[in-house]
Amino acid sequence: MKKNEIYIKCGTDYKAMTKELLKECALEELICDRRQRVGIKPNLVSPTEASFGATTHPEVVAGILEYLKEKGFENLVMLEGSWVGDRTAEALEVCGYRELSDLYGVPFWDTQKDRAVSRDCAGMKLNLCESVEKIDFLINVPVLKGHCQTKITCALKNMKGLIPNSEKRRFHSLGLHKPIAHLNAAIRQDFIVVDNICGDLDFEDGGNPVVMNRILAGRDPVLVDAYVCHMMHYDVNEVPYVVLAQELGVGCADISKADIRVCGGDEGERIPKSRKVVELKDAVEEVESCSACYGYLIPALEMLKEEGLFDKLHTKICIGQGFRKKTGELGIGHCTKNFRCHLEGCPPTENQIYDFLREYILQQD
Repeated sequence: MKKNEIYIKCGTDYKAMTKELLKECALEELICDRRQRVGIKPNLVSPTEASFGATTHPEVVAGILEYLKEKGFENLVMLEGSWVGDRTAEALEVCGYRELSDLYGVPFWDTQKDRAVSRDCAGMKLNLCESVEKIDFLINVPVLKGHCQTKITCALKNMKGLIPNSEKRRFHSLGLHKPIAHLNAAIRQDFIVVDNICGDLDFEDGGNPVVMNRILAGRDPVLVDAYVCHMMHYDVNEVPYVVLAQELGVGCADISKADIRVCGGDEGERIPKSRKVVELKDAVEEVESCSACYGYLIPALEMLKEEGLFDKLHTKICIGQGFRKKTGELGIGHCTKNFRCHLEGCPPTENQIYDFLREYILQQD
């Protein structure tokens, strides 16, 4: 499989279609030695089932494991660290990966438990999880979905699961895009299998799944993400970390160079254009907020909108690390603890935010 090729497979038997896709890509030929340790990195951002639209379907990872084992690969491991505010151990149970680990005899490394190692990532000092350096060949298995801060999340951003929680927080203080690009200059993705089965097109933590029943495969994470931008109706320049990653030499962001290969002749349906977040973001003043905190706020606002209460909210909601030690009227999360009306939590949950804002609106009405 060439670096500029992106393979697409559609269907509903996710394990079988994954194995068929890997056969088309001749994945085993890309791994130099069967003694190499192959790491498989899904997206287990939170303890929610894949059907919710946020996490990687275990059937896809099962397909990868079966394919590799049938080709004689035994030195396999799965690894991931959930976002700040949730425990990977809980996600393992809810998302079916504990069962997967037992069934195939493949260990799962919880990177939230890792020691941090400092590395120079193309001129930017970042802390990585020590597990990264124990992997010889990395297979990234992200979910194609929207993100309320970066518009899309797929191959490049999925590497955030391989940094410590403290570094995840710092990424937001650094503006997300630049550190994501530099992170990918340090962590090489050797192969990417994209779960485009039913990702949420707006929210990283799911809740509004859009069924596509499609899997993609590629070798260049920048090209994969550039193609995902195109699929989701964004110009690549609207997602700065993709362009920055290209500038750092991680890959190519020019989709005109992509060779799209459809396995079985069915490319699947066109992804609908979805922009729920745009209107909701107007009610928020966000400065350096963590993904979990912001990711729980936006769905809570959507719930208020569905109830007819969103339009009655006339006060800007402040959220993020940039509000530490500052005062104001209405704040979400521990960083706004000095605000007059403040919801504690790091992060508070979606339902807690909804209840808090609903009460605030009704009191003001």
